[in-house]
This record gives sequence, C-alpha cells and structure tokens, in this order.
Amino acid sequence: MAERAPTPASVQRRDRLLASVKRRWLLIAGLVISDAILINIAFAVAYWIRYDLQWLRAVDPAFVVPFSVYIPFALILTVVLILAYRRQGLYSLRQGTTWFDELYAIINGTTTGIVIMVVLVFVFRPTFYSRLIFFYAGALIVVFLSLSRMIKNIWLRYMRRQGIGVARAVIVGAGEVGRTVMRTLVAHPDLGYEIVGFVDDDPAKGTTDIGRFKGMGSLDNLAVLVQDEAIDEVIITLPWQYHRKIMAIMAQCERENVRARIVPDLFQMTLSRMAITEMSGIPLIGVKQVRISPFIRLVKRGIDVFFSLLVLVFTAPLIALISLTIKLDSPGPVLFRQDRVGKGGKPFTLYKFRSMMIGADEQKQLLRDLNEANGPIFKIKDDPRITRVGRLLRRFSLDELPQFYNVLRGDMSIIGPRPPLPEEVAQYQPWHMRRLEIAPGITGLWQVSGRSELPFDEMALLDIYYVEQWSPALDFKILLRTIPTILFGDGAY
Repeated sequence: MAERAPTPASVQRRDRLLASVKRRWLLIAGLVISDAILINIAFAVAYWIRYDLQWLRAVDPAFVVPFSVYIPFALILTVVLILAYRRQGLYSLRQGTTWFDELYAIINGTTTGIVIMVVLVFVFRPTFYSRLIFFYAGALIVVFLSLSRMIKNIWLRYMRRQGIGVARAVIVGAGEVGRTVMRTLVAHPDLGYEIVGFVDDDPAKGTTDIGRFKGMGSLDNLAVLVQDEAIDEVIITLPWQYHRKIMAIMAQCERENVRARIVPDLFQMTLSRMAITEMSGIPLIGVKQVRISPFIRLVKRGIDVFFSLLVLVFTAPLIALISLTIKLDSPGPVLFRQDRVGKGGKPFTLYKFRSMMIGADEQKQLLRDLNEANGPIFKIKDDPRITRVGRLLRRFSLDELPQFYNVLRGDMSIIGPRPPLPEEVAQYQPWHMRRLEIAPGITGLWQVSGRSELPFDEMALLDIYYVEQWSPALDFKILLRTIPTILFGDGAY
C-alpha cells in the first residue's frame, strides 16, 4: 500500500472519526447521568413501597421517617453503583454487546452495590431505620436500568439504519475466516458496520460477491479502497503465513489513521472453537470444549417434541379450517409433499399446506426468467401459481403448520437452517455444505432476518452462524423475534 496525498474521502473519514469520538463521549455521559437519575427515582419509589404501601412487613408509626433522612444514603448508593457498573464494563460501549450482556452487568453491579451499602449501614449505623428499603431499591434499579438500556439499543439501531455512527469497513481475505466475519455481521446488523466489500488475491474469490459483500479484487486494490471509499476500519482475516503482508497492511493503516483489526487464524483453527482468555494482560488462545453435549441435544429434542405436540393439539381447529378452505378454493390435495435435504444430507419428505395450484412444479421451468432470488433458490414475489388462500397462508406462515409433524418425526427441529431442495444442494459451493450439519428448522436466523428478501449467500451465512453459535439462549432469542416476523409478514412470499 503506497502513500498517497490526502483526498476528500480521507478528510471525510477524519471528520467522521472525530464526530464518532464526540458522540461516544456524549453517549457515555448521557448514560451515567440517566443512570444516576434512575437510581434516585428507584430509591424514592422504594421509600414509597416501604413506608406508604408497607409491602412484606408493616412499619411501626413511631419509626416512620421523612424521605429527606434517606437522601444522603441514596446519593452514596448512586456513587457506589456507578463505580460498580463501570467495573462491570457497562460504560465501555464495546461493539457486539447485547442487551442481555448489559442486563447481566446491571444485575451484577446492582447486587454488589446493594451488598456494600447494607454492610456499610450495618457497621456504621446498626440502628438504621430500614435495610429492606435497599433491597426494594435494588430490584427497581435493575428494572429501570434494563429498560433504559433497551431504549438505548433501539435508538442506536435506528441511528445506525440512518447511517449515523456506522463504521465503513473492508475485509481482507475471503476464506473461511473472512466468511465467519461476514456471517457474524449479517447476524448482528446492530454492530454498526457498513462493509464496503472485501479483497482477496484469489481471483475466484476476490471478484465474486457473497450476498451484500462485494468482491473488489486483489489486495493491491486495498490502498485505493481505503482512500477513495473513506474506509474507517480494515478487518484482516488472512492466514498467519501471510504475516509480512499483515504487518505491512497494519503499518499503512496506522499511517492513514485507519483502524486495523486482525481476526486470529492460528493453525487454521475454526474461530468457533477458539477460547480466548487473559493472564494479566497476556492473551491466551486455546480450544473450547465441545459445546453441544449429548444431554443438551436431548434437551433440544425434548423441547421440539413438547412444543410440536402443543402446537398441533391447540391449532387442531385452525388446521381443520385451513384444510376446508384449501379444498373449497382450488382442486387438489390439502397437503403438499416435497423432497428436502436434512441433517447430514439425509433426504426426507416435508409437509406443508398446499398454497399453489396443481402442477406448480412442472411450471417452474417456464417461469425461470421471473426468478427474483439469486443462487440456487427459486422465488417470485407475485408468483402466478399461488392460490388466493395460499397467498394468505404464506403471508402469516400458516402453510408451515404441518411441518410440526416433521419435527415430531425427527426430520426437523423447530429452529434451524432452512430445509433445502436436492437440486439446490447440488449447486452448493463447498462452504455452503456446513448448513447441513444440524437438522433444518421451521424458523431460524434466516427467517427473522429478512426471509425471502435475503440473498442466498446471506441466508447461508446466517445458517452457518447458527450452526457454530447454537445455544438455548440463541434459540430463545430467535423464537422471540419470530413472533413479530410472522405477525407482520416481513419478507414472506
């Protein structure tokens, strides 16, 4: 990367960096101030609960004291909690921090602060009026601050959708590590990255787009991209045998005042298997234990069976009504059977309510020019083969109700990758095959992130991210996001 004279793009990048630093400090100051206000409001409400409502235990009228007596203790608690939250990293604004991470920090910090206050009061004021008020305040503080963080995250997501506070980045390397970064960014759009594209010295990779990620040629183009595209950050995902090139890129980024971050690729180790810890500031990289134990797999299977039975039993009247309307609307069977590919490439028969006219598969070749999806998937937004009832069923995903029977049979899971057709799998690139490592699902990250509006490569990136990062907590998040997706019919056709 040769040095070049400053360009309007580099000046724009510098101005954006300064604005970003200013916004960051304003946000931190705003969080500290709002936390202090909410802590004191919570303490006032705790006083009202303790002395006016008198929950749990009545207060002797002789021991009722005005709120002004508690004001000094509320202020001390505020300082203690702010310091505890800072120690928990609540004000670090690390990228990738979720609301659940912040909630965990709030609970830990609040517990620490309340315990410290109770101990201090016990030591210096053994005849203090009421220690129960601190426990009321602690519970209220957790509720108030977690709600404020939820509002903050919603606001940040809105600002980032408007392009404010978003870092323009380029990825160096389009191998497995590079795709790992891509699928993480697809799964977490709230991280605040706008990926301009990626570069790779392999011509087959560097010039082939992967979903929204544009192939922008070889590494020799990186200097031009950094200057002309106002790049804020370069994410390096090259193998470690290219350490000289990595160091050269980092040195150039430092001269250009562009952040450079390296994704470790030691011994070609899969990132999902890395465990990174710290020993007094020294990073230690090891191998994680296998995350999905047989017991956890059994729990997931038990949850699938339980909820599938529950859904099929409670929706039986709706299933009967849908079956009747399909029969009345168009000739043909109620159920549609189709060969799909499941876990490990094993074929199975998928069941859905029929939403198309008879002979729809035979007409696919005639409509191939109308295909609106890229990759091996065939999708048409206003598909002429869909029946009137079928359009309504697809809008609210009701056509997928029979798939709970597939879940009972063990062909599918409630949550997992989209079940592909055999002809789709035949067109997969080698890296696409990882999405077949677990059972396909009725819903998944691909559905709650855009459904039919996603390019195929991005759908594959999301599915592989799910395969690598699976956990009960991730399943729970997907279920929560599925509900509004179905109700509003986002991306369904």
